[in-house]
Amino acid sequence: MSGTSLDGIDVVAVNFDSSLQLVAAASFDMPPLIKQQILELCSTSNNEIEKLGHLDRALGVLFAKCCNQLIEQYSNSFCRNDIVAIGLHGQTIRHRPDNTPRHNFTLQIGDANTVAELTGVVTIADFRKRDIAAAGQGAPLVPAFHQAIFQSRLQSRVILNIGGMANITLLDKNPQSPLIGFDTGPGNVLMDAWIMHQQQLNYDENGNWAKQGIVDQSLLKQLLSLNFFNQTIPKSTGREQFNLSWIESSLEKLDYSPSSADIQATLLELSAVTITNEINKQDFAMAQLFVCGGGAHNQVLMRRLGQLLPHAALIASTSQLDLNPDWVEATAFAWLAKQTLAGLSGNSPTVTGAEGERILGAIYQA
Repeated sequence: MSGTSLDGIDVVAVNFDSSLQLVAAASFDMPPLIKQQILELCSTSNNEIEKLGHLDRALGVLFAKCCNQLIEQYSNSFCRNDIVAIGLHGQTIRHRPDNTPRHNFTLQIGDANTVAELTGVVTIADFRKRDIAAAGQGAPLVPAFHQAIFQSRLQSRVILNIGGMANITLLDKNPQSPLIGFDTGPGNVLMDAWIMHQQQLNYDENGNWAKQGIVDQSLLKQLLSLNFFNQTIPKSTGREQFNLSWIESSLEKLDYSPSSADIQATLLELSAVTITNEINKQDFAMAQLFVCGGGAHNQVLMRRLGQLLPHAALIASTSQLDLNPDWVEATAFAWLAKQTLAGLSGNSPTVTGAEGERILGAIYQA
């Protein structure tokens, strides 16, 4: 316990077997730097903390509402009492996997207490932080699920998730081979940011706008110079790196201004090239490629992946593996919740860099 006064950290060992027995007690000083940082964050003038607190609760209410609506919509198929647990990923608002060791962090919000309270269902959340605590990156977590569900002894496979970021899982047909998975860089996030900035649209449907442009090779070279693309695995990333400001700063380094459509085409090419470069590096260019996430619907991007991987045994969406590409990620966190309740690991150390397998997630009782 550390109190509002910040005068120290109190630690006690208590035996409750019969009557309360205080077995041991000690008080430890609060390090001055940490005390100063706490005081700064406690300032009510720090509007970011106020926003986080309110949004955490608001997202909890929203997530609970969505779960309740699904239960009501499919009441003919199952009832609330049939549900063992809700696996709640939450909304990532910071992902800093490469900060100073032991001080790196990842932060997802959407109050699981609120979800459990409003749904009446056990809720499991906070999956990533245990992996971070074990010296991992906390991401990606889906490769362990991909391995459990999609691995084949007949054909090596790549499972490519194209969400905001893109990540790949490499599944060798030899089940004894180590699992490999990591973020390759941007998936849809830059294309979405650019079309919102230019046309106030949420996304480039089917890649139609990108199709109107021509890839600007100078801009592409500038974007590809980012150190992340040459980092060794394990690695993960997020909006902290790939955002509109990064696009604009890259454009400022050119001595001319490409057209907006050419920029969109180049951002699509960046996603395609960085994905396929990593698949080639790992010698999986001839494997089957199954795509999930929103990017599976971008026909121009899918066609470009095919052009850059001409020797792939197959390129298709995960629908061919009997799981709709739109629902793979959410299904993964249902699986992770199942792992937590069973006391089984949810991470893969060869993917995240963690010191070992860990049971992920915290359980919030209904």
